[in-house]
Amino acid sequence: MPPFTVLHVCMGNICRSPMAERLLSLAVRERLARRSAGAAVDAGAADHLVHSHSAGTGAWHAGEEMNPPAARQVRSRGGDADDFGARKLRSEHIDAADLVLTATADQQEYVVALRPDAAARTFVLGEFARLLAGLDTSTLPPATDHPDPDTLYARGVALVAAVEKTRRGSSSTTSPLPTDDLDDPWGRGDQCFSRVADEIEEAVRPLAAVLLP
Repeated sequence: MPPFTVLHVCMGNICRSPMAERLLSLAVRERLARRSAGAAVDAGAADHLVHSHSAGTGAWHAGEEMNPPAARQVRSRGGDADDFGARKLRSEHIDAADLVLTATADQQEYVVALRPDAAARTFVLGEFARLLAGLDTSTLPPATDHPDPDTLYARGVALVAAVEKTRRGSSSTTSPLPTDDLDDPWGRGDQCFSRVADEIEEAVRPLAAVLLP
């Protein structure tokens, strides 16, 4: 059921997955703004179409704000880092997600071990972006001039199924590649956080563009 829900997962939910959560939300707002001749788009309206949220495999940082260097990266790119609280991944988070994007292959395995029935909609972020790049999106349900939750939801669900079909159909893409993983920037400098945020943007912007062409 709408909205199309994307769950981002990393280890502590204070660096990589919060950046992915907020940068996908930003990318969705930017796509909607393009459709509105540059007019500002309310975050609530965007969330009504694509709900982007996150959690961590561990509870060490539960309740904490986004790590400051991660928050700086989100804000420097035009996103919102406010009102964030880290949380531990729970089964119901996975059950409610239409797409689960993890920072690493280990975290993908963790999600699937917790909820085996989510395997077909769980990907490493870099893996999903790599497979999406080679997808023929013309076969997806058409987008509408004025996006509505039901139409976007149907397009999103079909997109995930198409990417999974590509993953299963090619022997060279059945498993994540080592290069699909996002480095953990925790405890490292702004340069590392910037590189990881760049990699996240390179993955979530194409996703938003396919959902909202």
